[in-house]
Amino acid sequence: MALHRDSAPRLHWTNGFGPVPKDGTSTEAIGREAGGTAALARTAAAARLLTASTFLWAFADKAFGWGYATPAGRGWIDGGSPTRGFLSGVAAGPLESVFHAWAGAWWADWLFMLGLLGIGAALASGVALRITAVAGTVMMALMWAAEWPPARHLSDGAPSMSTNPLVDYHVLYAALLVVLAVAGAGRTWGLGRWWERLPLVRGHRWLR
Repeated sequence: MALHRDSAPRLHWTNGFGPVPKDGTSTEAIGREAGGTAALARTAAAARLLTASTFLWAFADKAFGWGYATPAGRGWIDGGSPTRGFLSGVAAGPLESVFHAWAGAWWADWLFMLGLLGIGAALASGVALRITAVAGTVMMALMWAAEWPPARHLSDGAPSMSTNPLVDYHVLYAALLVVLAVAGAGRTWGLGRWWERLPLVRGHRWLR
């Protein structure tokens, strides 16, 4: 009868830091790998919070007229329209007339503002990042189409001043939202772990 020796490395304990394989692997190498993973998680969480502040600031400025992109006294609560100025100013692209028709419509204002608030709140809390990535990508795609970077000239013949015909900041924002969702960035400095343990979310992974 032949005896087969177990090829798995045996472990021994040293200095109270945990098991170390006798094949030479050190806790230092394991620690470096764990530290790198933690650093990536914190970096993704920081990017998530910064992106959240961008959406929440846009919502607050348009809602209350803080005097930045929205002049004081012309906020949404003052009767102003969050979409009229931007959409009525669309001057390029195949959807120009469509955006003009949407400008200032009550449903467009509500959808836009709820989108900014919902995306910002989800990013800030770290929950439902997959749905947030989809909603944010749709919003960014519509805003990209409104600015229409491929155009070299506006409808009145003036230069469009587009710096890139395809990739602009809307594309970068959409890509960032997808990366944050894939990376599970809500688990660090957020409520992502709690959210994923909810029975409804466990049964429907797309809600993560």
